[in-house]
Amino acid sequence: MNSDNSEKLRDNIPLYPEHIEPEQLLTRPGKEFVMETKPIYDDGSFRGFNRLEGKAALITGGDSGIGRAVAVAYAKEGAKVFISHKEECEDARQTMANIKSLGGEIASLDGEVGDPAFCARLIAEVINCYGQIDILVNNAGEQHPQESILEISDEQLEQTFRTNVFSMFYLVKAALPHLKPGSSIINTGSVTGYRGSPKLIDYAASKAAVTGFTRSLAIDLADKKIRVNQVSPGPIWTPLIPSTFGEERVATFGDNTLFKRAGQPLELAEAYIFLAWERASSYITGQTIHINGGNFISS
Repeated sequence: MNSDNSEKLRDNIPLYPEHIEPEQLLTRPGKEFVMETKPIYDDGSFRGFNRLEGKAALITGGDSGIGRAVAVAYAKEGAKVFISHKEECEDARQTMANIKSLGGEIASLDGEVGDPAFCARLIAEVINCYGQIDILVNNAGEQHPQESILEISDEQLEQTFRTNVFSMFYLVKAALPHLKPGSSIINTGSVTGYRGSPKLIDYAASKAAVTGFTRSLAIDLADKKIRVNQVSPGPIWTPLIPSTFGEERVATFGDNTLFKRAGQPLELAEAYIFLAWERASSYITGQTIHINGGNFISS
């Protein structure tokens, strides 16, 4: 794509909206294909530099939102991509079609990452498909806002931790025998894991656990030369937002950042490339990249 066309394309895409328009509320998990104001995962202006050529990557929750942006970015960098997803089949089909249109390799499997049996099957499918796994992106997550801790049921608490935390244990344990020196594990955390959130107590606690998991696993795998890092997003416009928050919260989502707007999934993709690309991040492990529009974090 030439630079003139790239500029025209960027001009026609609201990459940096000042506000998000209120959406119809979605079922959980949210479906990107029914959103009116869709997240931006690719603006068509970047073709990649084959930085991940010869690598195979598994991305959980890779059908939409941040996961979709990472999947497309990895494909542009030459990686063979495998995504997992729940029942958002249309989102998965669109993601796969997009990557195939770029000439990339893509496969998928649907199921619950909170189930250890599914995680074992997922890793086996990646190995069966590509014969290797070099990059594991633990990105799947869910949240269920409640007004008080008293409203968080035992079932919700367990489900949140199964998806957001237990899945990472299950997948790493299944993938580890196949990971080689130079491999990269990248976990998706959240600003709420550092800041806390009174309406998302269980979610924030689970994301704080992800930080501890990332740091501890980095120490554990250092002698194997496998790097473990975390990307910690702030308010990013994904299907998770309109499916879990009301119209008032959605309409002002991201206003509390220095940029006074929500971020787009596209704006996180390069961080995941950086952490996966050994040449760039070979001396980085146990660290967190905060992408949150200027919500300063002391860790």
